[in-house]
Amino acid sequence: MKKFIGLIAAIAVILVGGLVILQNVNFNRLGAEQYYTQIIGQGKMLEGKDDSGGKYVSYEYKLPAYDKDGRQKTLTFTAQKQLRENAYLSLFVKDSKGVTSYQEMKKEELPKKASEKLSK
Repeated sequence: MKKFIGLIAAIAVILVGGLVILQNVNFNRLGAEQYYTQIIGQGKMLEGKDDSGGKYVSYEYKLPAYDKDGRQKTLTFTAQKQLRENAYLSLFVKDSKGVTSYQEMKKEELPKKASEKLSK
C-alpha cells in the first residue's frame, strides 16, 4: 500500500511540475538565436481570414537586426498589433522558422555592440 501511495505521489509531482513548465517556458525561444532591432516606421498591414472565416489584421516588419557581436541580418516578422515607434526589441530567431518570438526591451538592456549599431 505504501508503494502505491508513493507511486501516486510521484505521478502527481511529475504532472504538477509539467504544468508549471508548460505555463512558464516559451518554447518558441528555446534554442533560438537572439537579435536586436528598433522599430522604425509602421508595419505593413496584412489582412486575412482564419479557418472559421473571421477576419484578422497583422503587421509585417522588415528591419535590420544585430546579434550580440554586432553582425547584421535583415529579418522579417509579423505582430498582431502595430508596434510602438522607436521601441527596441529582442527577436528570437530559429534557422528553420525565422523569427519565432519577440520581446520589447530598454536600450540599456541591449548588448553593447548591438546598441552601438542601432544608435547610428
